[in-house]
Amino acid sequence: MSEIKIKVKDNEKSFSQGISPKEVFESLNIFSRSIIAAKKDGKPIDLNTKLSEDCILEPINIGSEEGEEILRHSASHIMAQAVIHIFGKDVKYAIGPAIENGFYYDFDLEHSFTPEDLEKIEAEMRKIVKENYPFERKVLPKEEAIKLFTELNQPYKLEIISEIPDDTVSIYTQGDFTDLCRGPHIPSTGYLKNFKLLSVAGAYWRGDEKNKMLQRIYGTAFATKDELKKYLHFLEEAKKRDHRKLGKELDLFSINENVGPGLILWHPKGAMVRKVIEDFWKDEHIKRGYQFLYTPHIARVDLWKISGHWDFYRENMFSPMEVDKGLYMVKPMNCPFHIMVYKSKMRSYRDLPIRYAELGTVYRYEKSGVLHGLLRVRGFTQDDAHLFVTEEQLEDEIIGVLDFTNYMIETFGFDKYNIYLSTRPEKYVGSLENWELATNALKVAVEKLELPYKIDPGEGVFYGPKIDVKLIDALGREWQGPTVQVDFNLPERFDVTYIGKDGKEHRPIMLHRVVLGSMERFFGTLIEQYAGAFPLWLAPVQVKIVPISDAHKEYAKKVYDLLFENRVRVELDDRNEKMNAKIRDAEKEKVPYILIIGDREVSENTVSVRKRRQGNLGAQSVREFLNRVLTEIKEKTID
Repeated sequence: MSEIKIKVKDNEKSFSQGISPKEVFESLNIFSRSIIAAKKDGKPIDLNTKLSEDCILEPINIGSEEGEEILRHSASHIMAQAVIHIFGKDVKYAIGPAIENGFYYDFDLEHSFTPEDLEKIEAEMRKIVKENYPFERKVLPKEEAIKLFTELNQPYKLEIISEIPDDTVSIYTQGDFTDLCRGPHIPSTGYLKNFKLLSVAGAYWRGDEKNKMLQRIYGTAFATKDELKKYLHFLEEAKKRDHRKLGKELDLFSINENVGPGLILWHPKGAMVRKVIEDFWKDEHIKRGYQFLYTPHIARVDLWKISGHWDFYRENMFSPMEVDKGLYMVKPMNCPFHIMVYKSKMRSYRDLPIRYAELGTVYRYEKSGVLHGLLRVRGFTQDDAHLFVTEEQLEDEIIGVLDFTNYMIETFGFDKYNIYLSTRPEKYVGSLENWELATNALKVAVEKLELPYKIDPGEGVFYGPKIDVKLIDALGREWQGPTVQVDFNLPERFDVTYIGKDGKEHRPIMLHRVVLGSMERFFGTLIEQYAGAFPLWLAPVQVKIVPISDAHKEYAKKVYDLLFENRVRVELDDRNEKMNAKIRDAEKEKVPYILIIGDREVSENTVSVRKRRQGNLGAQSVREFLNRVLTEIKEKTID
């Protein structure tokens, strides 16, 4: 048998053809049970793959990013096997990939999964793990694979096979379960030790709501018991902070099926937080030379054809409606309207940069399966702005936007965030020269500000590259936030110009930017960041006054009036309830300050102050407390 050369790290040796990665690692005394797969010339393969050519080989450890993905993908196969063991061979299994921190598998069966079923499936998975079935890979001609999955009565696999262009496909078998899969997988089921099934959700086949609704079981798996325990604790914390749960408990917002999915009803308390955010947003824009606009919610379809959204974004736009024999549609974005304002008169180079800002409500068609509380909606208000600049101004304006963004998000308590520079996608408009110029301007801006960033290849929008800022919350999760995008395309499509120093027409560059994101998504992010306990300056109710008995209500009302006159958001709880019950209710509402008033407070003209998380602060004069609160509000103190 001929020999092949295999390089592992700095060690290159000759081996017989047909040797496996596991055997190579064993011969070099570097194999351990933590190695679950290998990379051959950078591509992941199974440990028992037969090697037939010279290559560079690397071990994949179970605790590495690639190792965890392989572990989780294998866990999805084991879960599918367990489901069939329990519910029979009539179960149709669709796809089961690894995802971030876990895995899922989609099933088609008459029975609706319950939490009790997840316990049974998990128990059956542990039996399969104990059996330690090897994952065995075979490569079959497509005709043979079609025959196999026809006999197994698995239509979803047959549909996938029909779309594979190759003449052969690979399958994996562990014990009595066979699946269509590229792999690789862990060597055997016994390698899966630390896992947990989490939930069941509905999912349309291939994400298309025209297709059948399947049942998706989610699970998670980790290399170690400690990592699994830590992640399950994280999920519990995330559950407590879920903005949908807190939104209902704190009476902040709701979504009503009679109104429509993805459309938010802001309740008084949620609307108050939004007002505070918007007032702050407007004040800071005025300081930075922005001018405010208001634009319509609908426009002629022609506007979106000119902009290019009709060609590049149509699947996310609502269908047009007929008005006066013309076609109109609700706006998916604000930019064409801002261009129309710019074009309403001739502009000079002396006018630039022009910075337009609008809290503009837009509407986008999102499939029902991806709607998620405030975070993924169909109607939302963007803190939108569009800047019209010369090429010479471009870099400074990007720096200005990034500096503004940094100030805004840190004021709201986000001191950690990741920055991504998104480059040209496959489908784009405009010249490569302009793309290069725009991308370089973004790159120079972040580097001048000494901001660490990552390249996100191919994730720019169709008209230009962008910088995305993703906020990191108290649990370490990323949230989509501010963005700045450079656009040469729309000024060209709409023939936007200005008169330069030479008296000739020139084309400005357009910047699209948001410093918070949409009001809905940002509010959802804030709810989860603070677990509903907003900082004082943002809290819908900042102070709750609790008189102990009817005898203290008159004085309590005077305290209320003083705070109210000074624009403190205050409530007086004069219900005929016991004091402790009133305090408990205020704590459940996550009110920052509770003022308790009894005989002593009335006689001494004071209030007894309780602060959220800190407890009893003792007695203070009313004026002293007022000054304390006003200072905290002015300084936008974060608890």
